[in-house]
Amino acid sequence: MNFNTIFLKSFRVLLLPFALLYGLIIIIRNWMFDRGYLKSAAFNFPLICVGNLAVGGTGKSPMVEYLVALLSPHFRTGTLSRGYKRKTTGYALANEATTALDIGDEPMQFHLKFPQAAVAVGEERIVAIPQMLHDRPDLQVIILDDAFQHRVVRAGMNILLTDYSDLYIHDFFLPTGDLRDQRASAKRSQVVIVTKCPPDLSEEKRRRLIRSFHLLPSQKMFFTTIEYGTPYHIATHAFRAISPEDEVLLVCGIANPKPLKDYLLQHAYTYYQKDYSDHHIFSIDDLQEIKERFHDIDARQKIILTTEKDAVRLVKFNEELKDLPLYILPIRSKFLFNEGGLFNAHVISFIRNFSFNPNT
Repeated sequence: MNFNTIFLKSFRVLLLPFALLYGLIIIIRNWMFDRGYLKSAAFNFPLICVGNLAVGGTGKSPMVEYLVALLSPHFRTGTLSRGYKRKTTGYALANEATTALDIGDEPMQFHLKFPQAAVAVGEERIVAIPQMLHDRPDLQVIILDDAFQHRVVRAGMNILLTDYSDLYIHDFFLPTGDLRDQRASAKRSQVVIVTKCPPDLSEEKRRRLIRSFHLLPSQKMFFTTIEYGTPYHIATHAFRAISPEDEVLLVCGIANPKPLKDYLLQHAYTYYQKDYSDHHIFSIDDLQEIKERFHDIDARQKIILTTEKDAVRLVKFNEELKDLPLYILPIRSKFLFNEGGLFNAHVISFIRNFSFNPNT
């Protein structure tokens, strides 16, 4: 488990009784779904679920974007998210007037990057899916973002993500650990992906990891790493690479910024942090604080850097940002061991060969 300090780790261990109680509730809930006491529904339609067992960032958004980019040239594709921290409730389908306040930052990011895709939000997936198909009857596949633990809907393909530095097989229930679901639930997935791996992960380490997961014969395992692109300006979209002489003010409100910070340690002279909580809604006061912090940096060569997810919550200040060197660092998932083609073929085959089985 990843804990920031020894104090935090010790404190979380003290919460073990609550973790055991929470775990018992989750185990009973899953047992009731498995036995049919709690009902779940399957749809006669290709649904691909991207999720995880733990709280925090495992790279779900980059994987959803990878899938949309993969599938859109071949199928009319949609995404369905909860829409965390939006100012609306219920079902909503993104359109030209939609903002991050309407659907949440991650769905807005999908909408901006893939305008050809149908992007919708809804807390109750079982209600939102029929509404989405009614609004977009041309859809051929829907990607369910962060829905693995929501067992009311059964997807035809479940892609389970786990962070290389915080594998679910070594984790425990909240609040002592980070698990929001039991480890045994991983058996419901068809694909397990270890994300945020070192780009030079060895074949020997790969084999050891595969053995440690004790996967079912039908399950497939892949490994991905984070690949960063060239930063581009939030208002003008002009590109600017990070140089070794740059001093960077990092502005981010994401669950796990460690890979980003490691990247800056390797590519910039130094960096300073302006951290916010995950899904933070930026105010004009926040923007003023960012400007002041940036101007306090005594360097000839300096920029402000933020993530794509944070940018959709900052773009509302477009006029104020035009003259500020605020750049967005794009990110994507890259498959290791030349297995991207194998993964792509597996996903496309699922859609093309989809057959409805209400009992699976």
